Amino acid sequence: MVVELRSDWLSCPKVTELVLDNCRSSNGEIEGLNDSFKELEFLSMANVELSSLAKLPTLSKLRKLELSDNIISGGLEVLAERCPNLTYLNLSGNKIKDLGTVEALQNLKNLKSLDLFNCEITNLEDYRDSIFELLQQITYLDGFDQEDNEAPDSEEDDDEGDEEDDDEDEDEAGPPGEYEEEDDEDDGGSDLGEGEEEEEVGLSYLMKEEIQDEDDDDDYVEEGGDEEEEAGGVRGEKRKRDPEDEGEEEED
Repeated sequence: MVVELRSDWLSCPKVTELVLDNCRSSNGEIEGLNDSFKELEFLSMANVELSSLAKLPTLSKLRKLELSDNIISGGLEVLAERCPNLTYLNLSGNKIKDLGTVEALQNLKNLKSLDLFNCEITNLEDYRDSIFELLQQITYLDGFDQEDNEAPDSEEDDDEGDEEDDDEDEDEAGPPGEYEEEDDEDDGGSDLGEGEEEEEVGLSYLMKEEIQDEDDDDDYVEEGGDEEEEAGGVRGEKRKRDPEDEGEEEED
């Protein structure tokens, strides 16, 4: 299947990323891919049965080029001419067999990462050491550096940058601990105030109870006295009546 790029795509100079994976090239090229993509920074043409880079257009701003799972066996010198600012190149799964083919990449001065995974060249003795010696500008080969440290993912780099920005914003805003301490102090002060109010209410309440108890005792004493006075009065009356009663009895 041959896929031709639509003309309205070509009229959009702001396109920076273009993915053409699994399309089919015709005579070593993707029809419609030309010099019009002046702002293109990322191009992926994986598994398009590409056998040559001779018809690759000039893409001076291109940074990343994905060419995995094709049938490219040589002609890599074109890359330095057409895409001089490449930093990442993926040639894994192609027909590259010897160091002489890769030597053409020496002119890509900005190249930092190269993938040759699943190419026949990886079967050479001291393959990794030979590539690092031949292409001294690169840092990562097949995803790892010379110390076997894995290459960082570009998305992770972006996330780290966002985290750094967030940390800077927090620093500008001031340490959050200060505000928390102030809040704690305010809460502590309010708690103390409530405790003092409760203590005052409790004391006044107890004092009122004591006063009430004293009043009740006084009332009780007065009532007792009245009863005793009443009882005394009754007894007096009896005493007064007794002699009279005795006199009446004597007259009878």
